[in-house]
Amino acid sequence: MSDAEAHLASYWGARPTFAGVPAASLDALETPDVVILGSPIDWGATYRPGARFGPGAIRHADYLGEPGRPHLPTGIDPFAELTVVDVGDLVPAPGYLEESLEMNRRAVARIAATGALPIVLGGDHSITYANASGLADVLGSGTFALVHFDAHADTAETHMGEHLYGHGTPMRRLVESGAVPGNRFAQIGLRGYWPGPDVVEWMREQGMRWWLMTEIAERGLGPVIEEAITHVSHGVDAVFLSVDIDVVDPGMAPGTGTPEPGGLTSRQLLDAVRDISRAVRIVGADVVEVSPPYDGPGGVTAFLANRVVLEVLNGIAERRRAGP
Repeated sequence: MSDAEAHLASYWGARPTFAGVPAASLDALETPDVVILGSPIDWGATYRPGARFGPGAIRHADYLGEPGRPHLPTGIDPFAELTVVDVGDLVPAPGYLEESLEMNRRAVARIAATGALPIVLGGDHSITYANASGLADVLGSGTFALVHFDAHADTAETHMGEHLYGHGTPMRRLVESGAVPGNRFAQIGLRGYWPGPDVVEWMREQGMRWWLMTEIAERGLGPVIEEAITHVSHGVDAVFLSVDIDVVDPGMAPGTGTPEPGGLTSRQLLDAVRDISRAVRIVGADVVEVSPPYDGPGGVTAFLANRVVLEVLNGIAERRRAGP
């Protein structure tokens, strides 16, 4: 196959890796800076399933035939600054949530043990418990903060009244386990009609900090992001970034399991994750709750999630270029 034919094949064909980066084996990682991992788990969802198809949709939401991505506002190509590989998707046992989350946790720990930064494509938000726990297994509990973009706090005591794990409980489980103490949380974009006063009071008692969409509408997102960065910078110099795509208004991101009107715009989210990624040391990230069966024309939600990852990478590259 000629170079031109190879370029066209990568342009028109389905992308087997994120942005066409090299494929790698989780069992034989060398020294990458960033490892992309898919976690197709959605049996922690309570309403609309389908996020198990998120990793593939996020990878395929790409129209550039080469892995290079020069960022117009910064002029930086994160793939020239960072060594990024994609180890593909986990193969979890459908329906067995706890076992699947444990598999996810071990995979993230294996990535972190090499010194690489894991970026996990979800999957529903239950996987954040596994992602942050796997990171804590290597870096130590309480050694990093968690910035959480979401319409929902995900701090329920139980999952549908029974189970400990689900997409409404991961942040509570992280606080209870000590992996991420409550005062290390910054939650951005909460809105709607959940959780109830008892859960909100529990969050307050743990020292959790959150910014509602009503406050963002009144004050602007910029000051909120500055406050969040200041909050998570006390006592630690590392951050795990978790982005639930439903933080964005469903008019711009309809492909999600629990849509909540009145969220951020896609532009606001992209700017915010890049601002955070260049301001603090990101040690891991996930993008969750992309459900392709409910997506709009052309896969608008998957494209947004793909660009969230690119903006995170660009922010990391900007920070690295700027130096200590």
